[in-house]
Amino acid sequence: MPSVATQTLSTERMISGPTSSATDGDVIWVPSKSIWTCSLTLIALVFGPATFGWDAFALFVVTTAVTICAGHSVGMHRLLIHRSFQTSKAVEYILVYLGTLVGMAGPFGMIHAHDIRDWAQRQHECHPLHAHRRWFLADAWWQMHCAVKLRQPPTFVIEKVVREDQFYQFIERTWMAQQLPWAALFFFVGGWSWLVWGIAVRVSVSLTGHWLIGHFAHRRGHQGWSVDNVAVQGYNLPAFGLVTFGEAFHGNHHAFPQSARLGLERGQIDLGWTLIQGLMVLGLAKEVKLPENTQPRDGLRRVAGEEAYVPRTCLQTCKGCPISAGRT
Repeated sequence: MPSVATQTLSTERMISGPTSSATDGDVIWVPSKSIWTCSLTLIALVFGPATFGWDAFALFVVTTAVTICAGHSVGMHRLLIHRSFQTSKAVEYILVYLGTLVGMAGPFGMIHAHDIRDWAQRQHECHPLHAHRRWFLADAWWQMHCAVKLRQPPTFVIEKVVREDQFYQFIERTWMAQQLPWAALFFFVGGWSWLVWGIAVRVSVSLTGHWLIGHFAHRRGHQGWSVDNVAVQGYNLPAFGLVTFGEAFHGNHHAFPQSARLGLERGQIDLGWTLIQGLMVLGLAKEVKLPENTQPRDGLRRVAGEEAYVPRTCLQTCKGCPISAGRT
């Protein structure tokens, strides 16, 4: 029987100091982020309807699915940030590059944005921006155009193997410009309609969708598990599991952050996990982390009255383990 994997949380890149505070900070406007988001959204709104065609729409659907599923969900989130599985460097580069094409940030920026939020949400209290506590439109402005500048932040240290990787350094410097070769290709093949729908509509919809899921998944929804003594809980949004490729099962992710599988309960379709399973069949993914072979989070407990995930071959059989305690 395999041994339980050592828990390595993404928050280990965020090193708390004696005065580190997740609440003391100001929300500041980030011009580059705001201009990027506004420009692409404006182009999509103005020129999207005028250039609509079913071929352009099909391009939008396919490229959005590939970049969000293989790139953002599997490459950036589950692989680069959480190291939920291992793969070859070539496959890792391809997946993370596809994640860069989503248009949120480069690899270092994505790691920092995720980890500072994750660190803040694990504290007893955190800034409202990191908790998505503002009302709908105010939160949209904060999340897509601003950032919180903490006065006493934790020290952020990316692991050396990633920090010194020349490929990651290159796409971090050029992540916005990575859209240009594809823009040229789409224009050459399909004209203005392919350019608008393959770049502007795709990126703006991806950015807006990412915020929407984050907004609601930290406020309400299905919750099979809760984590004690933290500022923010995660919730599942089952209706959006399919179109987010599993990322909408955020309550599961808060419960088991290292797990490569996010859709843990019956009926929760997780196409990101399906892709990882495909990589496993091809011998391209190994050392896959699941709730069965990772340490449970401190303070994890089952929510009364909810049907929570219980691994079929759970290795956590020690007394007091919240997974074992959740068996029915």
